[in-house]
Amino acid sequence: MARNVEIKARVRDVAALTARAAALAEAGPEHIEQDDTFFACAHGRLKLRQFSPERGQLIHYFRSDVAGPRLSDYHIVPTAAPDALRETLAAALGATGRVVKTRRLYRAGQTRIHVDAVRGLGDFVELEVVLRDDQSEDDGTRIARALMSSLGIAEADLLDVAYVDLLAATQR
Repeated sequence: MARNVEIKARVRDVAALTARAAALAEAGPEHIEQDDTFFACAHGRLKLRQFSPERGQLIHYFRSDVAGPRLSDYHIVPTAAPDALRETLAAALGATGRVVKTRRLYRAGQTRIHVDAVRGLGDFVELEVVLRDDQSEDDGTRIARALMSSLGIAEADLLDVAYVDLLAATQR
């Protein structure tokens, strides 16, 4: 199972954040359209991420809902038939939510910096420190906290839930 340490936060000034991300990054921005459908799952979370009619990923992950750096264990399986897979999983398990976003991806060292415009929610930043086998969660947390500082991400802006949970809360 692959592992990373993640943070997610609201963005107050997208232009300032993207300028800082571009200055830190060795690569990017890569613009990615993502349509995520979440399914009922007894252990962790299960989502289908669609990039195009012919390309998607089935992603299963475990992550605690806490603000600040947190460990995420995940499996990713590519699919060339995301629409058929979504229909099948929805029939078998039930769909629980959908998140549509435009992501700008920057790469800084072993970290993916995502600047996300989420339909119905607004602008966010997500850091994913991809851990090597020889690295601990504490190593990833140190890297994430250093990047938070460099990017100007305030503790007060950190989120403890997924986008799908924020969207569900707005629809209640």
